[in-house]
Amino acid sequence: MALSQVQNRNRGPSQEYLLLDYLQRLGRNVEGRMAVHIHLSRLRPQNRQDHHIRIAAATFEGMVQNYEGQIFILSNSDLFFVCKDATVEDIDAAIMKVRYLFSEDPLSQGDEEEDLARFCSWYNVATQFEDLLELVKQMHRERERKSRLAVSSEQKVDPRSKSSRKPLDPEQLGKLESFLQRADLSNLMRRQPVCALTPNNPNPQPVFRELFISIHDLQQTVLPEFDLASNLWLFQHLTQTLDARMLSLLIRNDDSSIASSFSVNLNVQTILSPPFLNFDSSLKAVARGTVVIELQKIDIFGDMGAYMFARDFMRERGYRICLDGLNHLTLQFIDRDRLGLDLLKLIWTPDMADDMSGARTTELKEHVDRCGRARIILTRCDSDEAVRFGQSLGITMFQGRYIDKLLSSEGRVA
Repeated sequence: MALSQVQNRNRGPSQEYLLLDYLQRLGRNVEGRMAVHIHLSRLRPQNRQDHHIRIAAATFEGMVQNYEGQIFILSNSDLFFVCKDATVEDIDAAIMKVRYLFSEDPLSQGDEEEDLARFCSWYNVATQFEDLLELVKQMHRERERKSRLAVSSEQKVDPRSKSSRKPLDPEQLGKLESFLQRADLSNLMRRQPVCALTPNNPNPQPVFRELFISIHDLQQTVLPEFDLASNLWLFQHLTQTLDARMLSLLIRNDDSSIASSFSVNLNVQTILSPPFLNFDSSLKAVARGTVVIELQKIDIFGDMGAYMFARDFMRERGYRICLDGLNHLTLQFIDRDRLGLDLLKLIWTPDMADDMSGARTTELKEHVDRCGRARIILTRCDSDEAVRFGQSLGITMFQGRYIDKLLSSEGRVA
């Protein structure tokens, strides 16, 4: 079963049922088969959205084709992969890739045996078939039980409650996209500066401004009774539409303050689309060198081929490329030069400074030096503590509400 054939988890037989049916049909044909159960349900909620799980499942696509593989995306977001005659090293390499995708989540941290066991379970199908079959039967029974409870709960929901917002459906998405095509979204566009700030010069110096459309404000303004993120497939399509609208907005922009020296967060597919080409042709050649294209980590590593194609195009045209969404645990895995990145965004969290021995901070400083101090932006800086810590690492570029506050106090609102 190729990945494209994986059943929609909301329609037809459940993946638990299909997995159980597959194991039962194997019968005695179990020699050489291995199975791995990857426990993505243990990830934090923000890290196990549908598009994250689909990208994780795509990691096994080559093995599906080469080793009679079957991949199942279970209703709780776990992955279950079964293959024949693959080496342990091949399977382990795929698992490590998935682990790396979620490296900022506590589930993927640690190299001890118990840390790895918490992330996934291995099964030799030939010697553990009965145990595996019983486990999958339990999964199926639990899935059926939850389905019955969900139906019962839906019948009891108070329609006046906040959580009873209607799910976004294709009809409403069509109406929303039609609205977006003709609406003036300039009032929903937000700007946040990235500033240089050094111990010798405490006055923030704007380097460029990040431009984005507020999803929250869009929902409140246009469809307050609908939950835009209820269907992740539709929501992903919506964000691509918003990418195109943002680019269109910038093409028609007559605000000289954002004619250059700005960044915009796009996905790789948008960069390979006609709206980006239109945007590119609207810019003066000299302005392209001041524009930063921000990409998300999971978008880059989800399809490296598409990323490298887009990267080469962007570099040829003169854009700078920034990898967004890194933290102090994932920075060590990034080779900025090999990925062809100009900038990295490192997310500030207070626990970064919670290091009594100083060993972790020393290690982080080494990674900052390796990636280039002048190439790193510390983001989500809500306090002077964030800036002080960043400066102790040699970082000179910052972004966040604390920086906005410093600019405002100087009367230099960006």
